[in-house]
Amino acid sequence: MIALVLLGFVLVATGVIARRTYGIGQARQIRDLERRRSALEAERLQLEAAIRDASSRARLAPIAEQRLHMHVPSPDQVIMLPRPARPDSVRP
Repeated sequence: MIALVLLGFVLVATGVIARRTYGIGQARQIRDLERRRSALEAERLQLEAAIRDASSRARLAPIAEQRLHMHVPSPDQVIMLPRPARPDSVRP
């Protein structure tokens, strides 16, 4: 009887140790994934800032002038076109 109790205790203790070992491994993996997520989030924010900077008018205007030979028109180059009159909607 004592041997069965001791065997039961050893089995339960082994189960508890195995469960704790598994839990510690999972906690380590979760911490690693959270660190990776934080690093990726920081990289995403940096990339968004770089996109905003690269797509700003101050950055694009010189490139458009140099590569595409474009420029901001002077006031005498701007032509305002009149908007065509809309026909009245059909009334019943």
